[in-house]
Amino acid sequence: MRKLRRFVHLVLFCPISKGFQTRLPGIKVKYLFLAWLGVFVGSWAVYIHYSSYSELCRGHVCRMIICDQYKKGIISGSACKDLCDQHSLVFQQCLSSSPTHQIYSGKWGDGEVIIKCGVEENVKVDSNPDSPPRRELVLFDKPTRGTSMDEFKEMLGNFLKVNLGDQASLTSLVSRILTMADVNNDDKVSLAEAKSIWALLHQNEFLLMLSLREKEHTSQLVGHCGDLYVTEKIPHDSLYGTQIPGFLQTLLPSPVHRLIHQWCAPAWPRRAKIAIGLLEFVEEIFHGTYGSFFICDASFKNIGYNEKYDFKVVDLRKVATEMTIRGFLKGRHCEQNSDCTFGRDCTAACDKLMKQCKNDVIQPNLAKACMLLQDYLLYGSPSDLRDELQKQLRTCMTLSGLASQMEVHHSLILNNIKTLLWKKISNTKYS
Repeated sequence: MRKLRRFVHLVLFCPISKGFQTRLPGIKVKYLFLAWLGVFVGSWAVYIHYSSYSELCRGHVCRMIICDQYKKGIISGSACKDLCDQHSLVFQQCLSSSPTHQIYSGKWGDGEVIIKCGVEENVKVDSNPDSPPRRELVLFDKPTRGTSMDEFKEMLGNFLKVNLGDQASLTSLVSRILTMADVNNDDKVSLAEAKSIWALLHQNEFLLMLSLREKEHTSQLVGHCGDLYVTEKIPHDSLYGTQIPGFLQTLLPSPVHRLIHQWCAPAWPRRAKIAIGLLEFVEEIFHGTYGSFFICDASFKNIGYNEKYDFKVVDLRKVATEMTIRGFLKGRHCEQNSDCTFGRDCTAACDKLMKQCKNDVIQPNLAKACMLLQDYLLYGSPSDLRDELQKQLRTCMTLSGLASQMEVHHSLILNNIKTLLWKKISNTKYS
């Protein structure tokens, strides 16, 4: 015990002992203490980060559930064989930020992909580690055996009306869903195929990927198995090209964050091209083919770009349909506007007389996009453009009220900024 106490004393107090100073007289105590403190804080941060890894990263559970259901013939999908039989679809780096929504980079053959899968909190695992996990609530419970194709089409149509609104274009979307569900291309939809596509549609991001599939600014779906789906990998998953690791974000002050982003960001003309893509995306979802959509977490972490510097949405879970937001706000009690917030920043007005939320979001997508672009575009911008660009962005950020009631003004500001940027980079290698 004496030896142990002596060892602990040396480790903790060695940096401030006189004997140590006599051996290294040129080193001051405070620098040694700061170095020791840095090592301690760094070790603590790394420990906290990796101690949560096993909770956040449960891809093995996801795969076991999916493959168990596939081998029982309950589910189907274009990726099932490669995932469960041939093992050519492989999980790699864990990107999950929530234990219930598993995200991994992966390999499918020679291509890089992103694999996404939901894992419910009520997953139960038997004492035998080799036994497949099971869910208390059955996910793949609809449609039931005996459901006809006409009944399934009606189920799909009603589901889409609730989530996207009663759009005239829903018939074509139902046909697209049925075509996707028909994995073996036999012009029929089996029960396993129907159960899989029905489970997928209940994931917000998958529904939005289908609704915005014709748009070039969303990642493309490349396969699915049950409620697991695979998308193309976006090379740069942040507007600035890189993201600061989570365990460092809390340690570094915001000015340091800004400096790192500025150093790592693409050249200004490339940023201008990416910004034009973001504005085009805002325009596309303003009145889309399948209704209007709202960006409910306007963060540079949710959007990125590809190797050609084309803008891409990385995480569509942060985008919501108009019907989803209206359903959330309907009859909701409130005392102030913040009580009427869906996601992080889709906020409606609170009727303080009735104590209920109104149905419409106050700040349009364009204003949120311009807030992101202010720092992104003004840093390093050409001197002959900066004043006018700053003026246009400032006007854009003040937009409020219903976009449907100010459609002309909304479009005018959006086109002014796009034109300003495009004139500067057109007929150059960056265009």
